[in-house]
Amino acid sequence: MSTHSPAFLALVTAARGRVKEVAATQIPEILRNNPQAQLIDTREESEFAAGHVKSAEWIGKGVIERDIEAKHPDKSEPLYLYCGGGFRSALAADNLQAMGYRQVYSIDGGWRVLKDILPTE
Repeated sequence: MSTHSPAFLALVTAARGRVKEVAATQIPEILRNNPQAQLIDTREESEFAAGHVKSAEWIGKGVIERDIEAKHPDKSEPLYLYCGGGFRSALAADNLQAMGYRQVYSIDGGWRVLKDILPTE
C-alpha cells in the first residue's frame, strides 16, 4: 500500500470539508430506503473489473466530470460515490458539487467496507 503525500492529504482534507460524507455502513439502508439513489464507483476501471458492488455504475475519477452530465443529467439526483476508502470519491464529489450537483455524497470507508456488506461481482 502506498503512502499518501502531504499535499494530496491536504487536498482531500479540504474537499472533505466541503462535501457531504456518509459512512459505508449506512449505504445498505440508504439504498433500501431511496430507490432513486445511484451508487457510482469512482475507482480505476481495472479496480472495478476486479470487483465492485453489484448495483454500482463505473464512472472513474479520471472521467467523471466529463461523463456525468450525459449519464446523470438531473442535478438533483442522489449520487453516492465510492472509491477504495473515501479519498478519491471526496475529490470527485467536490468537483460534482462545483458543477451544480446538489445531492452528491462521498462514501467514507469505500470499497474496503462495502465489499463486506453488499453483494459484489
